[in-house]
This record gives sequence, structure tokens and C-alpha cells, in this order.
Amino acid sequence: AENLLCRLQDNFQALTEKLTLRNILFGTWVIFNFLLEEMGERINDLEKRVADLMTEAGVENSNEELK
Repeated sequence: AENLLCRLQDNFQALTEKLTLRNILFGTWVIFNFLLEEMGERINDLEKRVADLMTEAGVENSNEELK
């Protein structure tokens, strides 16, 4: 019975560690996706501002010339 209890405790500990790691990885993934989305929005905003400034300056460039 003591051996069974030890095995159950070991299995519970291993499961707890796996769940903790899974939660950490999921949290990291959520933060990473949020940061990617945030950076994408900032890049889009920057592109719009550059285009607006170019328009104000009377410069006409196509997207092909900017790449």
C-alpha cells in the first residue's frame, strides 16, 4: 500500500509539473501573439504616417518603389 501511495504521489507530481509547464507555455504564446499584433498595428500606423508625410511633401512613390 505504501508503494502504491508513493507511485500515486509521483504521478500526481509529474502531472502537476506538466500542467504548470503547459500553463507557462500557453501564457507565453498569448503574450507573444499580443505583441505581434501590437507591432503589426504600429507598423501599419507608421506606414500610413509616412504616406501622409509624402503626400504633404508632394512626393509620389508607388509601393513598388518603397520596397
